[in-house]
Amino acid sequence: MICENHTRVTEFVLLGFTNNPEMQVSLFILFLIIYTVTLLGNFLIITVTSVDPALQTPMYFFLRNLSLLEVCFTLVMVPKMLVDLVSLRKIISFVGCGIQMYFFFFFGSSECFLLSMMAYDRFVAIGNPLRYSVIMNRSLCLWMAVGSWMSGVPVSMLQTAWLMALPFCGPNTIDHFFCDGPPVLKLVTQDTTMYEMQALASTLLFIMFPFSLILVSYTRIIITILKMPSATGRQKAFSTCSSHLIVVSLFYGTASLTYLRPKSNQSPESKKLVSLSYTVITPMLNPIIYSLRNNEVKGAVKRTVTRKVLKDTCLPL
Repeated sequence: MICENHTRVTEFVLLGFTNNPEMQVSLFILFLIIYTVTLLGNFLIITVTSVDPALQTPMYFFLRNLSLLEVCFTLVMVPKMLVDLVSLRKIISFVGCGIQMYFFFFFGSSECFLLSMMAYDRFVAIGNPLRYSVIMNRSLCLWMAVGSWMSGVPVSMLQTAWLMALPFCGPNTIDHFFCDGPPVLKLVTQDTTMYEMQALASTLLFIMFPFSLILVSYTRIIITILKMPSATGRQKAFSTCSSHLIVVSLFYGTASLTYLRPKSNQSPESKKLVSLSYTVITPMLNPIIYSLRNNEVKGAVKRTVTRKVLKDTCLPL
């Protein structure tokens, strides 16, 4: 549809969180600290699981992919958000908005499927430990990781191409801190029923389908754990998947509040806070959760740091 008697929108204004200059500075410092911790934590996980011989297992292979995905996910939104907090004009071009939206959908969908692959890995480790290394061989793990990353391509291309092809002939102010689908959709100047039906179907498929796989995996894990005769064995088995279960709860809980709640129950402010939790807070918490609750990761971090210190102290002057 061509905008008749109106100029098509070429850029958008992101309202962000507040117009109060003092509050913007405080938020900038807070989010900069969070982003720094996020990058350091996830790069630490990537480094440790790559170099430590004790962590060359499927579980840590998927954890390394999750950390890399979290780095990419935050890179899509947080730098732009930080710039906007110290800028007078919070502008993003039409093309830039589409690019940001595409990668947001891409990495979000990919994370859904990667978390389901990690759940399956835990099920095999607990339910069939003797054949774990045979079942979760290097080739299968590689294909599962590639499949998880590529799963985000169809939904991101469909959602973004369809939405950005709709007419934007009127207001260009997005009441959000990044180009998410629902707030951008409000600016479309024609009926969006078909797109909303497609978006709901895509959301159910790319959020609920992998979540269903996770539920099935954990149902079978719980059944297996309950059948174990030893209380120590049950506790050890549960501890191997507790970190993943916490991460899944954080990610799916906040994503469901954003995309599966009725529109009438959502205010722009509450939507921003919920979006902030899974775009900024959760990526920071994931490496902390896996580090604090996993003795193998903590031990690997200590070994990596110790090797680095010894290497530096042994260098000739």
